Order: sequence, then C-alpha cells, then structure tokens
Amino acid sequence: MYRTHTCGQLRLENVNEKVCLSGWVQKIRNLGAMSFIDLRDRYGITQLVVEESATAEIKDKAARLGREFVIQVNGKVVERASKNAKIPTGDIEIWIDTLDILSHSEIPPFTIEDNSDGGDELRMKYRYLDLRRSIVRKNLELRHQMAHLVRNYLDNEHFMEVETPVLIKSTPEGARDFVVPSRMNQGQFYALPQSPQTFKQLLMVAGFDRYYQIVKCFRDEDLRADRQPEFTQIDCEMSFVERDDVLNIFEGMMRHLFKELKGVDIPELPRMTWHDAMEYYGCDKPDIRFGMKFVNLTDNARNRDFAVFNDAEYVGAICVPGCAVYTRKQLDELTEFVKRPQIGAKGLVYVRYNEDGSLKSSVDKFYTPEDLKNWAEICQAKPGDLLLLLCGPKNKTLPQLSELRLEMGERLGLRDKNVFKPLWVVDFPLLEWDEETQRFYAMHHPFTSPKPEDIPLMDTDPGKVRANAYDMVINGVEVGGGSIRIHDSALQSKMFDCLGFTHEAAQAQFGFLMGAFKFGAPPHGGIAFGFDRLASMFAGLDSIRDVIAFPKNNSGRDVMIDSPSEISPEQFKELGIQLKTN
Repeated sequence: MYRTHTCGQLRLENVNEKVCLSGWVQKIRNLGAMSFIDLRDRYGITQLVVEESATAEIKDKAARLGREFVIQVNGKVVERASKNAKIPTGDIEIWIDTLDILSHSEIPPFTIEDNSDGGDELRMKYRYLDLRRSIVRKNLELRHQMAHLVRNYLDNEHFMEVETPVLIKSTPEGARDFVVPSRMNQGQFYALPQSPQTFKQLLMVAGFDRYYQIVKCFRDEDLRADRQPEFTQIDCEMSFVERDDVLNIFEGMMRHLFKELKGVDIPELPRMTWHDAMEYYGCDKPDIRFGMKFVNLTDNARNRDFAVFNDAEYVGAICVPGCAVYTRKQLDELTEFVKRPQIGAKGLVYVRYNEDGSLKSSVDKFYTPEDLKNWAEICQAKPGDLLLLLCGPKNKTLPQLSELRLEMGERLGLRDKNVFKPLWVVDFPLLEWDEETQRFYAMHHPFTSPKPEDIPLMDTDPGKVRANAYDMVINGVEVGGGSIRIHDSALQSKMFDCLGFTHEAAQAQFGFLMGAFKFGAPPHGGIAFGFDRLASMFAGLDSIRDVIAFPKNNSGRDVMIDSPSEISPEQFKELGIQLKTN
C-alpha cells in the first residue's frame, strides 16, 4: 500500500502515529540543517520535515527533489512548533523516516498554484497539470457533488435513470448536427444527439413515467463562454402531468441544490410571461436581482419638435437610481457604449433629476420642464435619479435597452454573484418567423404543445400561438427549459404543417415517433437543465470551461490532444468517403 492516510487527513489527534503518505511535491524549503517539503494530493497539503539527524540517504534524495515529483514517505506525526492556520493540516508535520521517489517530473510550464502564471491556452494544452490546481479541482468536486444531489433528489421522486443512444438519426431542425460515418453502411451517417428529446418521449409511450439522465449532448455551433461543442444536460421527462406539476418538482430540485451547496434558502419562484419579460427587460432571461424595469414613453415623447422621437416606433426608458451626479464624460461613455456595433443604437438621451428637483436633459430645447417632469413621474424617478432613453424599431430597441440596463447594474454593483434570484419564464411563442427563409420555425422544438386555448390560432394566425413552454432563469442566465409535449398524432401533424414540413418529410424524419403515438401516448412534459451552466454558476464562474475536466477552446479544439485532426486515406477508403479538394 502506497499510503495509510491522505495529505489532507492528519490532525493533532494523530500525533505520534507512524504513517505513510504519497503525493506530489508542491514546494521545497531548504534551510541548511533542515528541509521542509509540502506534499500535495487531491485532499490537501501536509508538511514533511527532513531533520538534521536524518540519514544521508534521505538527505540525498530530498536534495534531488523538484516540483511535481511523486514521492512516498514513511514517518512520525508530530505537533508543529509554528502552526499554519491556513490549511487543515497546519497543526502537524511528518518527520521523515524513509523517502522514495516514485516518479520524476520535468519543470512544469506554469506554477501549480491558485494564482498561476500560465495563460488560458498554455493551461489548456497541459490541462492534466491545470487540474492539479486546487482552485480547478474544487470546481470539479462541486460538479460531482451536484450530480450526486441531483441523482438522489430525482431517485426520491421516483425518477428512473435510463441511457439513450449516442449514435442516432440526423434531425436538421435546431442546431447543426455532428455527423458520424458508418463503415458498415457506406454513404449513410449517424448523428450525435443534440438532446435525447425523441427517445425520452418514446420512454413515456413505453410507460416509464418518470425518466432522467445526466447526459452528453453535441451541437456543432459557434462557441462562447457558456457553450461547448459537447455539453451535459440533466434531462427529465414525466407522464400524466400538467405544466405546474413539472415546475413544482424541479423548483424543488433547485431549492435542494441551493440549500445543500450554497446554504441558501430560495423562496417560491416567481413566474413571468415571455411577453412581460420582453416588455420590461428586453430579453427572455431577465436578471431580477435589481430593478430598472423598462418604461414605455413612446406616446409621451411624441408630438414635440424632436423628430427622432416622433419618427420612432418605440421610445423606452430606464430609471437609474442615484446617478443624476453622472458627469458629461460618464454620459458620453454610456452613449459610446450603446453605439458599439454589438449593440447598435444610434444615440442616447438622458434626463438628470437633480437633488434640488430641477431636471436637465440632452433634449432640453425640444421639451419643457413640465414634459421632463411628466417622464420622471411615469418612470417613478426620485430626485438624484437618472433617466436613460433609447428609441427605434421596438424589436431592436428592447435588446439595446436590455444591454444598457445590465451595464448600469454592473456599474452600480447590483449583479452580486452571491445573490441568486431564480424565476420561471412561461408562455413563450410557439413559433418564430424567419424573414430569410419565409417560414416559421419552432421556438423550442417541433414537439412542444401549444396552449390548449391557442390551438385554433394555428390555422388562422400561427405567430400568435403561445407554447406550453417554460424556462428557469437565474441571474440573467437560462439554466433550464422545457415544455408540455404534443401527444396527439393529429396535433403533431398540424404542428408539422405550420413548420412547412411535407407529409413525406415529416414521416422521413419523425415517422417513428408519430407511429408510436398511435399506440397510446400519455400526456407528458419535461425539462432539461444545462448541467455545466448550473455548476459554473454555483462555482461563481463566468465560463463553463473550468467545470469541465477536458474542455475545448473557443474554436472547438482540444489543444491538449490536438483534436479535431485529419484521418488517414485508408480510413476514408474504408468509410467510402472522398474528400473534396480545391
């Protein structure tokens, strides 16, 4: 046996015990007559002592040690004279009796410490070294703990974990598929699942009334901080349920996670319609840790000499508390912020509501003090507040105003990572129109059920049909989403008609599911949570990469193993594939 204890285990009660430890050399301090070695493993750090009276062999081996050498020591636990309160093992140290070098190490390309000197790309290339850093390891420990809590919670709610296939059929709706060629079926391709959607619905048809899976999904799409080409979902489905049944179960799960992992009691989650989220926050994943709800000033800002507002479809405002003191320079910075290409506003109008009750605006010459006072009253502004206004086409101005609101929340310190405000966003549109292709697309997926009262609109005004869909949003991040599903073949056919599918195309892609519905499909619905997103949020991170053991970079590459990579001509030949060359 290479160890009797871990490097994070020993305490004062172990004094005088003979122990054996193994691990990596974190640090060496040679004080001449004595040497101190910090030995590290997954569990912590223990200080080792090479005494003045140690044998020449031990001293020689200790002198040859370097950072990240793997060693085994036998020795006696003693109480430290100079204790270290910063680590759990700081009251003790090990006086070495024997020392064996198990593995040598080259000098690592960056320091294996919380504050490393390695950049992102370098640490990604040597990810196995990066994972030795306690700050990264703790993220994966949290991820493990979260998975354990999820499994226990769902098991107690009678959910059954079922694995679904990874090699499936390509379904072009949604994100781009990763495709996999087949040697045995040349010219034909599997796809990797974007989600197990159809399989979990088939499990409902099969009578597995409560299913879950912590499952890998794959999407060949552009990447960002919260996206990877392969990611993990907590995927769930339930039979004989209505919307509120699903929401109650998974609201309970979220409360359980917050209580166990953060020690936070989450109250009952508020519910906000998609329409209200867009109208008051400009996005379908509102951050409700702070106020600054949008106020529609369109009618109040028109009919004056200011053509910009007169010609605008929509004029919206936010009231920023305590910012009337903003200087002209600060206001110019905000103007430049909203004019950035990523946001695309043409300008910004402000109104300072000064402490003395006076109002000062960038459009003073077009509006009377009474007009400005009226705006302030509609926005429920107080002396000392600042009004910020944007205008233009409503569908463009709302997201611009949303970015401005979030920026002001950030500047005022209102987006505290230790404060959590989850909510449900409900009643999404069932369909969204694409101008380029001149057709409707499913906002969620083609199996989402419309609200029962809106079904007649599918024939007359499909764009107004609401979906029986819901998202859980925490601090402006969508962490999960789902819907009640269509379980009726006729309604599913009507949905495909709205999406522009021919009967033949629908049969070719989803005939297996349509066929299953003919054999008794129960009412069912489900939800999927982004497991990586949840883990990164609980860890207080902006990126999901550090809660994934071996992530890809922003180009979708694994720089550690150099993937994706070319394959040999022989493999192409076996697969019956010929690469097109320019």
